[in-house]
Amino acid sequence: MSSTTQVAVPNVVLQSSFSMPIIGLGTAAESNTTQPIKQAVLEAIKLGYRHFDTASLYGSEHALGEAIAEALQLSLIASRDELFITSKLWLPDNHPHLVIPALQKSLQTLGLEYLDLYLIHWPMSAKPGIWEIPFQQQNIVPFDLKGVWASMEECHKLGLTKSIGVSNFSIKKLQDLLSFATIHPAVNQVEMNASWQQKNLTEYCKTKGIIVTAYSPLGAKGTLWGSNDVMDSELLKEIAQAHGKTVAQVSLRWLYEQGVTFVVKSYNKERIKENLDIFDFSLTNDDNQKISQIRQERKVKNGPAGFDVADLWDGED
Repeated sequence: MSSTTQVAVPNVVLQSSFSMPIIGLGTAAESNTTQPIKQAVLEAIKLGYRHFDTASLYGSEHALGEAIAEALQLSLIASRDELFITSKLWLPDNHPHLVIPALQKSLQTLGLEYLDLYLIHWPMSAKPGIWEIPFQQQNIVPFDLKGVWASMEECHKLGLTKSIGVSNFSIKKLQDLLSFATIHPAVNQVEMNASWQQKNLTEYCKTKGIIVTAYSPLGAKGTLWGSNDVMDSELLKEIAQAHGKTVAQVSLRWLYEQGVTFVVKSYNKERIKENLDIFDFSLTNDDNQKISQIRQERKVKNGPAGFDVADLWDGED
């Protein structure tokens, strides 16, 4: 067993009655070589992370599965049930007849019997077998939300996943889904950080009992879609200095105090540890007032499409 001091990460209870840790480690990366992902996951488990986020798109399911198997072998965890594993349905599989096979494939790649959460990655569908990103207009086809969600509900009924949810859904798309869903989405995972605060969406989700999970919680600096708006913010630097914390810690603490969960990605041991160290301070009313004044801009504008998707956000910008 590692002697590393573990952080007790708080949980939220989903509509499905299962608990989800508020902090997750993301496994999306520019390079999906197995070893760095495995090492990051093992280090994260030693530090106290129990939620790991992947997707068929990321190419990291196999590495995550290997890390889980090794964590069990090393007795870092007593059983797989201690972990909360999220994966996602990608656009070419976003068709009613392909949902269950896609989830079964993810489970096989992960080496797991079930997921804790399975998400519709985007409210869009592509022609089956077409994986090139960005997607061209001729490869995007109508999205059968009702049919796909029925198959997601079937995944839940079959025990392939404990909870189901969505990602990148606007208020309007959630309203559409809730108008016919038998099982309501437990989670909506969306871009959210100090420079894209999603206040209307988070308030709506709270009224419906949907937990919001923020991706790119630090602005995704260094990625193709991200920016330096969060990490290079002079305002956030001032707040961080006043609390003896880093900009990342202030940014994650802000999300925590908004009542949302978040998935943060780093393969650096010290930053993985730093991102957990947010529970020993609170932001002041003055801090929150200043953060609310930060200029807002969505970074992920058209999702995985290489063209303007007019109804993707339903005018919520």
